[in-house]
Amino acid sequence: MNGELDRVASTVPPGAGAAVMGTAILSTGMAGVPVLWLSYVLVAIAAVLWLALAALFLTRLLVHRARWVADADVPPSLTGVAGTCVLGTRLSMLGWLPVSVALLALAAALWLVLLPLVLQHWKTPTVGVNFLLCVSTQALAVLSASVAIAEQLRWLAVVAGVLFLAGLVAYVSVLVTFDFRQVAHGAGDHWVAGGALAISTLAATKLYLAAGLLGVSGGVLRVVALVLWALAAGWYLVLAVGEAIWRRPHYDVRRWSTVFPLGMTATAAINLGVAAQLPGIRTAGQVLIWPALAVWAAVAYGAANKLRSAALDVRGTP
Repeated sequence: MNGELDRVASTVPPGAGAAVMGTAILSTGMAGVPVLWLSYVLVAIAAVLWLALAALFLTRLLVHRARWVADADVPPSLTGVAGTCVLGTRLSMLGWLPVSVALLALAAALWLVLLPLVLQHWKTPTVGVNFLLCVSTQALAVLSASVAIAEQLRWLAVVAGVLFLAGLVAYVSVLVTFDFRQVAHGAGDHWVAGGALAISTLAATKLYLAAGLLGVSGGVLRVVALVLWALAAGWYLVLAVGEAIWRRPHYDVRRWSTVFPLGMTATAAINLGVAAQLPGIRTAGQVLIWPALAVWAAVAYGAANKLRSAALDVRGTP
């Protein structure tokens, strides 16, 4: 039985952390709509997924070292960092601050280990998954700022600010070599081109709320957050039109990287609308969260079928 489980687990790709990212960010966004119970269900699912993937990560690190090394030097491995941070951010909203702090420390350590490996094996032209360089950095900024605000830690707010700027630099560096044909032919991860700006918007919003700790003008950060969200919304429209013209209905694990940007764009709008007292943007986010949930359900169904097929193949069942 353990052998069968090992063989099924071997089919899990390094980018599987995107499932945690997409589920946790939907939980975060759902906290801003009336259906609060759904937010709790989603965060529970995200936590279970994270624990399962953490166990798989440790198993590969300790037992299957060659597989771990092969997985670690590709951009999808950074989904582990981002997923840990997004889950930590949601848990901080629930008051589980010690757990969030532990997840922040873990994510930071993982980022420091994986980032050099990914950069050493960097390839161009870049595709959607390469924007995880920005996403993982901004996810650390969001969680750092959340903990800093909760604990009133100026030094951590400064760290969040530095990470935010580094994330913007990472975004530009990926964008200049991005293959824009991915809009028509990408397998799902091309949506991260917009999702990276959406999480940058959320990071800027958190920093806007931490402006007092940072000793900077909240007005400047507010404008930065609004500009970033406008750019993210623009990407959203371009990518949605691309999906309508060049349809790709089949399941691919990279579709989890579609779920995350959809949910993040909505969540960023909800948070920015509340923080900046702009009800129109908040309402836009509350509307956009529902198509994100629908796509999450479709991708989750596809993933479940994929795992079921893998299990049947291992057992030799026709």
